[in-house]
Amino acid sequence: MEKLIRFTSSDLAKITNHRSGEIKFGEKMITVPKEAELASFIKSSEAKYVLFGIPEDIGVRANYGRPGAASAWDCAIKGIANIQHNRFCKGSQILVLGQIDVREEMNLVTDLDFNNIDDRSKLSQLVKKIDKEVSYIVCKIIQSGKVPIIIGGGHNNAYGNIKGTALAKGKAINAVNFDAHSDFRILEGRHSGNGFSYAFEEGFLKKYFIFGLHENYTSKSVLDVIKKLEDRVRYTTYDAINIRKEKEFGQEMRTALDFIKNDSFGIEIDLDAIPNIASSAMTLSGFSIEELRTFISFFAKQKNASYIHICEGAPDLDFQQNNHLIGKLIGYLVTDFIKGHNQNFI
Repeated sequence: MEKLIRFTSSDLAKITNHRSGEIKFGEKMITVPKEAELASFIKSSEAKYVLFGIPEDIGVRANYGRPGAASAWDCAIKGIANIQHNRFCKGSQILVLGQIDVREEMNLVTDLDFNNIDDRSKLSQLVKKIDKEVSYIVCKIIQSGKVPIIIGGGHNNAYGNIKGTALAKGKAINAVNFDAHSDFRILEGRHSGNGFSYAFEEGFLKKYFIFGLHENYTSKSVLDVIKKLEDRVRYTTYDAINIRKEKEFGQEMRTALDFIKNDSFGIEIDLDAIPNIASSAMTLSGFSIEELRTFISFFAKQKNASYIHICEGAPDLDFQQNNHLIGKLIGYLVTDFIKGHNQNFI
């Protein structure tokens, strides 16, 4: 894990707002000591969940999106550090690993233009480099018997999450994706719009369910591909559930679960599915935060839930006075996952 910037106890102390009579997550979360060997420390740690960030938006840029997702990790870890440690959820359950070191790659994309064919190829190659790091770290965490919680970056990182989990499990896994978009586009070079299609093509993704697809932003070609693969790829649309009321939210969650539950699966969350959340593809219409939290809690309770990935939030694109709120939202989602997942062990 050479490309990892470890988070230290000193880093945690700096971002935790200490208050008399209160205990915050930042005072209880575990970090890896400087002298410790990473893999062995993770394995022996009492923490069940391993948290790390991917502060990049290269895949978003390669997909013609607005950069900004690179800022989510810093915002999220501050929000998580200031959650109350209490009987409902304990900070000591989390080992904060740190962040993947993507500084070199992010510096290289500063002057690249995604409208230029050569530059798009360079962007895709950089995404592939990050893919390798993500899949390696996720694989090591799961091999250590822990559960990864992955924050930040574009949805291109779903590929690395799926590959890493599949390698650790020794077989292809399933995924459920709470998203306005399929991210199942053509294999035209890696970007944030084809993480799932690449994982599927390369044999790491067995079954895939897209929850809340927006009908206005899904191409005919993608719908045609999914129709041909309906034994392994299915979806439900936001419009059918919340606009036309043809389907019911809870029943559609159960439908999705029935499709993926028999194998290990990843929970993928794209924040661009939530109205007014700053992201590369911000929307004004979509599911509520409460519906998203319900979704995470429901799937986290299932025995084969193997990781959660929360991506595409872009605090840098928000109003300055509100740019801490995405971190606070991610904190809610992380604790919803842990509370639900813990029910597997009661």
